[in-house]
Amino acid sequence: MAQRIGGGSSAPEGETTVPPWSPDSWRTRDAAQQPEWPDAAVTAAVGAELRTLPPLVFAGEARTLIQSLGNVAAGKAFVLQAGDCAESFSDQSADQIRDKLRVILQMAVVLTYGSGVPVVKLGRIAGQFAKPRSSPVERVGDVEMPAFRGDIVNDDAPVPSARIPDPRRMLTAYHRSASTLNLLRAFTKGGFADLSQVHAWNQEFVATSAEGRRYEAIAEEIDRTLRFMRACGVDLSAGAPIQQVDFYTSHEALLLDYEEALTRRDSLSGDYYDCSAHMLWIGERTRQLDGAHVEFLAGVGNPIGVKLGPSTSPDEAVALCERLNPGRVPGRLTLISRLGVAKVTTVLPSLLRAVTDAGHPVVWQCDPMHGNTFTAKGGQKTRHFDDVLGEIRGFFAVHRSEGTWPGGVHVELTGDDVTECLGGVEDILEEQLPLRYTTTCDPRLNARQSIDLAFRVAELLRS
Repeated sequence: MAQRIGGGSSAPEGETTVPPWSPDSWRTRDAAQQPEWPDAAVTAAVGAELRTLPPLVFAGEARTLIQSLGNVAAGKAFVLQAGDCAESFSDQSADQIRDKLRVILQMAVVLTYGSGVPVVKLGRIAGQFAKPRSSPVERVGDVEMPAFRGDIVNDDAPVPSARIPDPRRMLTAYHRSASTLNLLRAFTKGGFADLSQVHAWNQEFVATSAEGRRYEAIAEEIDRTLRFMRACGVDLSAGAPIQQVDFYTSHEALLLDYEEALTRRDSLSGDYYDCSAHMLWIGERTRQLDGAHVEFLAGVGNPIGVKLGPSTSPDEAVALCERLNPGRVPGRLTLISRLGVAKVTTVLPSLLRAVTDAGHPVVWQCDPMHGNTFTAKGGQKTRHFDDVLGEIRGFFAVHRSEGTWPGGVHVELTGDDVTECLGGVEDILEEQLPLRYTTTCDPRLNARQSIDLAFRVAELLRS
């Protein structure tokens, strides 16, 4: 894992000294995509309060996730990372959290059963409140106002006063994350995730679809297998592994004031961990090698990821690996390609070869969402299911050609019955987008589309 940089001892004459790392050393670098807080004193007070609050996750959990992702890097497991584009303070009910988790568990069952490969379950949840923007301002009608940067920064109401960054929202984000994590732990360890409950995971609007019926067939097979195991005397009573799942949280480490305030030194190892989530990633817009985000995540012990867009050069990919995982620890670093269906087969091969030749044991993951976003005629941002699936197919094809392991997928989804992405088996059309378009940022797959995608990925893994 990433080693803590500290000490500040002087190097022999003629050698350069590595600057000591600390949770605030990112402040010496250019920090992209940060809000302009209007009151420095209030911002400092919020940071001070966050530092007194308990960690949301623990260092030991992050180390366990690194081990699991190390199996992915070795080609022995697959990672499913999924959840909202941007969480909303107003969409944090128990039912909404449960339904999102339910879809991810369904996808994981389909992937595991269909491919025979263990699946690491990683949610974009309990902290995904900040969003990067292509412009610091946007125009609503005739009025120009600050862009919406996620609920952790400002409000999405289309009036200038709502768009003023408010650092006190970081405290709200912390408490919303804590309550979400509490519920997730109850669901995943308290019986909801019991494998014998696979039928109960199928929502009504999913169960009536072709994908839902296909999922039910798998659930029936699992039921038969469990009955057989019980008949053979296998102990499936309380505490058995099938009754619980390991579920981890992740978000983009975008808002550095927040991430710094939740960074703690582990009492066992002495290393720093960002305790806002188990895994953090750096986005395509903030992956500058000498930038603040790379500086910050280089010093924490969590597993981390980096989004790689089509402009990424092989040299840049290798340099990021050297900077973020110099010890070449399997599972520490995930490279998340987001290249678009038209470019995945032309850009990815050279990145794969460069990183592999340099000896870096990374997890390769495909984000098929962000490179395939476009604006529909009605003005809504959307994605087409065929493009999402097409990029995943291209991702698998390149790995097959290069002899490397396609380690996972990273998708934006919801448990709600939304109409935000086009296509799929139900063939959502452009004129249907306004029917149930509820995202605060980017379009998400609905539950039926998500389960359909899981079946397609399982087929690719089998082949």
